[in-house]
Amino acid sequence: MQNAELEQAIIQISKAKWEWMAACDVGTLDALFHEQAVFVHMGGAWGKAQELEIIKSGRIHYKQADIHDVSVTIIDQTAVLLNRITLLAVVGGNEVTNPFMVTEVYVQQEGNWKLASLSFTRLLAPQ
Repeated sequence: MQNAELEQAIIQISKAKWEWMAACDVGTLDALFHEQAVFVHMGGAWGKAQELEIIKSGRIHYKQADIHDVSVTIIDQTAVLLNRITLLAVVGGNEVTNPFMVTEVYVQQEGNWKLASLSFTRLLAPQ
């Protein structure tokens, strides 16, 4: 696969991930998330099991991610995707909207792309 095709494949995986997160589809997310994945939020950092439990329990409900910009860089068997999004979420029972730059790191493992890291950086203002 050429880099442009790989980049489009990663963009599609990322887009589907937002849909699975909105639908609280922890089964599909479990298959996507690498066993050693790390997640960085405004409230802390944790691993795969805790992220899946947070989604399953509804402590964070990723209702809708509006993607404004996306870029992908492929480095060997690693893909780094940057999304500038506006995220509508329910956190602790409160609906909130925040502008974020989200960094997603995917690694290729046995022919499949696995999400190894998902980090949210809150932007000071929508751009």
